[in-house]
Parts: sequence; structure tokens; C-alpha cells
Amino acid sequence: MNITSKIRVRAVSSALAVVIVTGTPGGHRWGQAAYAAGQPTIVEIKAKKYEFSPNEITLKKGEPAVLRLTSEDRTHGFLVKPLNIDADIKPGQVTEIAVTPGLAGEYIVICDHYCGTGHGNMKMKLTVLP
Repeated sequence: MNITSKIRVRAVSSALAVVIVTGTPGGHRWGQAAYAAGQPTIVEIKAKKYEFSPNEITLKKGEPAVLRLTSEDRTHGFLVKPLNIDADIKPGQVTEIAVTPGLAGEYIVICDHYCGTGHGNMKMKLTVLP
């Protein structure tokens, strides 16, 4: 990550109190070590036609994280309306979203850029624990 990215992530991090769900079938829980050190946990999420990988993640309320989004094939969207998250994931680029969940609950992330006949099923689950 270059200096510009670090500055952008820090600026976004202080402005957001949101949560995003992504994950694997088994889910992903954030490690305490990264939070205790004051560093956000980095979560890598890949988008490709009709799926996010992982397809489920779990975050903890109040613990900072950075979602690092990439696309393997085309532009996809990453939308969580209740949390005011709306990002584009462009192929060949990394999109980073700094989040500090402020509200526990379960949320659905959807792709809001049409990517073909399976587009309607391109979702992932984001759970924020209290």
C-alpha cells in the first residue's frame, strides 16, 4: 500500500462507522491481535461473475477493518444500503473500504452492476457481533 492509499484509508476510517459482510462458507472472524495493536484487520474479497469470495464474513462492533476488494473479470458493485456502503470493484484495481462497525446485526452485500444471467444471486453475508 502506498502513502496515498494509507492516507485515504485513514481518512475514510475516521469518517465511517459501518459494517460490511463478506465471507467463506465457514465465515471469517477477526483476530484480536490486530485490534489490540491498533491496526485494522485486512480482509481480502474477490468478486467474479456471480459470486463474492469469501461469501460470508463476521466483524466485531467497534473493531476497525479494511475490506480490500478486487475483481477477476469485470466491474462489479459492492452495496450495503443500510450501512451506506456503495463501491465499484474494477478489474486490475484494488478498492479499499475502511470500516468500524457501529451496529451489530446481519447484512446482505449485493453486486449492483449487472454482470449476466446469474447476477441476481451475487450476494454475500456480513455479520457484526456485539
